[in-house]
Amino acid sequence: MDSNQYLLIHKFPTLFNILNEIKINLNFKIEYFEDDKFKNIDNRNLVVISGDKKINFQNQAKIESYPINIQKFIELINIQFLKNKFNQQNDVKVGKYRFNLNSRVMKYELKSLQLTEKEMKIISFLKNSKVPISIRKLQSEVWGYKSRLETHTVETHVYRLRKKVEKKFNDKSFIISLKNGYKIEI
Repeated sequence: MDSNQYLLIHKFPTLFNILNEIKINLNFKIEYFEDDKFKNIDNRNLVVISGDKKINFQNQAKIESYPINIQKFIELINIQFLKNKFNQQNDVKVGKYRFNLNSRVMKYELKSLQLTEKEMKIISFLKNSKVPISIRKLQSEVWGYKSRLETHTVETHVYRLRKKVEKKFNDKSFIISLKNGYKIEI
């Protein structure tokens, strides 16, 4: 059992009582809430079922029809846990920023910035290195260039990316340029 996964039952005591009786057979823990104070809990490993149809929570699995088929219901919950895990794996933190690798969105506080696929590849490659990455290495790894062809593709892309980040987040030092390459300051 993955003890880090929680099903939170919100204002649905009958469902909680039923699941509590069979909890030994479930691969997640269950908890009941009459209020919505659990909103402050780290929600990466939880799924919410609410009896209050007026309320929508992040990571909420909805029961669309009654009576509830318990097999289909548990399947629905497990699918939501898988979606959470998938989204969590695609959510990367780089310094003060969060990146969603699927949607290619960079976020900080309430601001977000849409990135291109190439910009995400540049950031992904730079974030994994403690030392500056040379232009040649970026050409090879991000663009797939194998020749020693003289091009300013890397410099142009990095320049544009830095300008976008500066304009949106007022951050001039996200990617720094050094003598021997580029580096992300974390």
